[in-house]
Amino acid sequence: MAHKISSKLLWQQGDSWRLRLDMLQLPDGRTAQKGAVEHPGAVVLVPIRPSAQGPEVLMLRQYRHVLDTVILELPAGTRGWDEPWLTCAQRELREETGHRAETFTSLGQVWPAPGLSDELMQLYLAEELTPAPLPGDEDEAIEVVPMPLTELETMAWDGRLLDAKSIVAILRAVHLLAQR
Repeated sequence: MAHKISSKLLWQQGDSWRLRLDMLQLPDGRTAQKGAVEHPGAVVLVPIRPSAQGPEVLMLRQYRHVLDTVILELPAGTRGWDEPWLTCAQRELREETGHRAETFTSLGQVWPAPGLSDELMQLYLAEELTPAPLPGDEDEAIEVVPMPLTELETMAWDGRLLDAKSIVAILRAVHLLAQR
């Protein structure tokens, strides 16, 4: 198994992430350089509320510059390096949807890109929503789109929903809610 010999910080983007270059010792004795993104972690939220047609989720339509397109995704955001997970969850929910949640239920954690980054995402079902907006990030143009949970589940399975964090969180929420 390879092991890290040394690391060098190459770049830091504010408080959100850092780019690191690692020197690895390979099992056969050779060395190799690998880049890594250090990340403080992020939250992903499934904000759900009752509707006449059944549970609906507050989804977002948001421009993602890396993809150069608008995508459909769940509210999510990067936490501060030492910020408590639930503090981040409530802040991001208020900034991105204009609602706060009375109840957060853990849907577990995922590594979204373990070959590239140490980012850990904490997934939450957010319930008992009430309006409580906070100003959003300057660089985000977000449209809140309420959608039926059943439609989102279908979209997760048939490929119309492409955002991995949203797919995992929605399917876990569906499973958890079916257990109640």
